Amino acid sequence: MTPHAATHKGNATREMIVARAYDIAARHGLEGLSIGELATAAGMSKSGVFAHFGSREDLQLTVLEWTAERYARAVIAPAVGLPRGLPRLRAIMENWFGWVCDNPDGCVILAAAHEYDARPGLLHDRIVDWLRQLRLQLMKAIGMCIETGELSRDTDPVLLAFELFAIAQGLHDARLYDADQAPHLARRSLDRLLASYGAPAVSTPA
Repeated sequence: MTPHAATHKGNATREMIVARAYDIAARHGLEGLSIGELATAAGMSKSGVFAHFGSREDLQLTVLEWTAERYARAVIAPAVGLPRGLPRLRAIMENWFGWVCDNPDGCVILAAAHEYDARPGLLHDRIVDWLRQLRLQLMKAIGMCIETGELSRDTDPVLLAFELFAIAQGLHDARLYDADQAPHLARRSLDRLLASYGAPAVSTPA
């Protein structure tokens, strides 16, 4: 096997392990991620899994980064190509709603925000950093809406970003007890919220 082929195979194996680890973390949380269960899910030995990660914390951090990259590709990237202003902000939120609903076991990062709330350490810091980056992206999109005149000039980007976060988190929780209605309720809440800041009304069915 050539070195390139060996590297390609190693990368593919690592990607497969992380994907299996993500599935486990979605069900049990990052703290519930065990090397034994992961090795069984990946069809490998424990030592084989450890060969790709230096420690359990490295594995947890890798799953966190892997999730963040997938989120960026699914939620942020498709919206960036849209016109500045409400089309872009609404696309971010609609993609976020889709991300939440397409992960039936829950979003690893949103769940981890609760899981590591009182657990100081590297994982806590990475989660906080990711949430701050997401808030900055929302505030940037909100600022564009103000510049285009689609939201009122007195809109507070920090407050509106907080409220958008609350809707996404609400959807994440509501899908547990009302999966059918939860996405619809999230869209109605988004429409009402944006309208309160001067956005043109939209006709989301009641």
